[in-house]
Amino acid sequence: MSRPEKGSARRGRFLDRVHARLSVLSRPATGFVSQPEPRTIGSFAKGRQLMVGNFLFAGSLVEAPGHAIWDLPMPDPWFEDELHGFAWLDDLAAVGDRAARDLAQQWTWGWIDRYGRGGGPGWAPDLAGRRLIRWINHALFLLRSRDTPQSRAFHRSLGQQTVFLSRRWKSAATGIARFEALTGLIYAGLALEGMETLAEPAIRALGRECADQIDGQGGLPTRNPEELLDVFTLLTWAAAALGAVGRTPGREHLDAIERIAPTLRTLRHSDGGLARFHGGGRGAEGRLDHALAASAVKGRHSDGLAMGFARLSAGRTSVIIDASRPPEGKASGNAHASTLAFELTSGRRPVVVNCGSGISFGRDWRRAGRATPSHSTLCLDATSTGRLAPGKGGDSLEWLVEAPRRVPIQISHASDGIRFEGGHDAYVKGYGLTHARLLEMTFDGRGMAGEDMLLALEEGDKRRFDKAMDAVRLAGIPWQIRFHLHPEADAEIDLGGAAVSIALRSGEIWIFRHDGRAEMRLDASVYLEKNRLKPRATKQIVLSGRAMEYATRIRWSLSKAQETPISIRDLARDDAETSALDEQ
Repeated sequence: MSRPEKGSARRGRFLDRVHARLSVLSRPATGFVSQPEPRTIGSFAKGRQLMVGNFLFAGSLVEAPGHAIWDLPMPDPWFEDELHGFAWLDDLAAVGDRAARDLAQQWTWGWIDRYGRGGGPGWAPDLAGRRLIRWINHALFLLRSRDTPQSRAFHRSLGQQTVFLSRRWKSAATGIARFEALTGLIYAGLALEGMETLAEPAIRALGRECADQIDGQGGLPTRNPEELLDVFTLLTWAAAALGAVGRTPGREHLDAIERIAPTLRTLRHSDGGLARFHGGGRGAEGRLDHALAASAVKGRHSDGLAMGFARLSAGRTSVIIDASRPPEGKASGNAHASTLAFELTSGRRPVVVNCGSGISFGRDWRRAGRATPSHSTLCLDATSTGRLAPGKGGDSLEWLVEAPRRVPIQISHASDGIRFEGGHDAYVKGYGLTHARLLEMTFDGRGMAGEDMLLALEEGDKRRFDKAMDAVRLAGIPWQIRFHLHPEADAEIDLGGAAVSIALRSGEIWIFRHDGRAEMRLDASVYLEKNRLKPRATKQIVLSGRAMEYATRIRWSLSKAQETPISIRDLARDDAETSALDEQ
């Protein structure tokens, strides 16, 4: 299965193949000058699954016990990219026994035999960079018990891939792909004999990318928290590789690390996972902690926005809010229509979430995950604040922005806690209504009060609202406020339909209430996670009603009701873990 590509992408792929074959003629590396300390983190469980023939990549599972990884059927291009990037080598190294090493060696030299002469889909700059990092990190693991011809083949392939990367890194897309390519080139240039001259241009180029792509808030144009973590991880790896040979990273490189670290802490919930917005997930287990520890940068943003997100935290509770416009232009490929949506986590347990990115479940789920109803916010007339449509590339999607132009926000102290106030004008053009949201969290983190408002603020807005009302014969403009719940949160309507109780596995019970101005129901929802075979079923609380006047107000609250006695030990452990995260 091939990707739908535009002419420039096809030309780029063609040039990659040309330079891949030319690199085979280059003078190979003969050994290591130095070898960075392995910093990539693998999963023991995933490594064991690979060993029994369960290949789960990019949301697709291929069960093929006893088969070489390069003989697998390829469900889609993303699955194939995961194979050629060799990140799975981290998982086999995490197992670390002889059987895992034998398998890693078979698959690595299988790649050299099959693709080492410059053919195949793995010769793309980002994949080559990712692969070089793994091969160098795990060189001792891979070379153990290998004979001299095999060792020479390994070093020769490393050198050829490095030469290819030195010629083609500029063709990598801006963002994570280019950071991967440059970090791989720096790793190889510093580690391999005969490649030293290739490191310096890559070091300078990485500094320029840091200056161009990392803004003053320590954020990326895509506003994807997980992608920011991936970039941050690469920068810390590159800095460590430079430090290992007695070199200091450039000022732009170090400045980027210092700006990103506080932003990632702000975007991290009390359970250690990242907020899931704009195509990002929670982040690989342990990666954020390792990267923050390696950076040696302390603190987080105390107020204002971090990459366009606001954070409220108190006690064991964290709330992260999308408080800016969606990404635009080239950065909008995975943009979500999530302005003013929030996520809430209590201790180690997520409570209110967004559905997440459906990119690994196909085009329909990808589109659904990006729309406003898949987020915990207000949705007017069952429409999204942005809409998605097929692009000219067939299966590719382009983001047709009907997004907020203005998103004013303010964070201040309330009488008994902290207050967030924000608004956006995405519904003004069609309905004359501005959506405003107020969230107040108590100082102890045991409760949050919310108010959503639909307001016709200007005379022109009122005329638009009147016109919209005439179109529905004065029946009102329907709205819904959605609160998607985590799959491990057990919810049911109680108190005669006036409230929803939400029981967490920690023993906590949260109660959701509203002011009676809306109809409340509990609907089905989904939780979309990368590396799962299908979406997880969950529930959502939905408040609904109709805007009949120039001002509509809906008040609601979430408060912790009780903690069951059997959960006290678990809660104490959660508190200790949460405190440890805050100190990192």
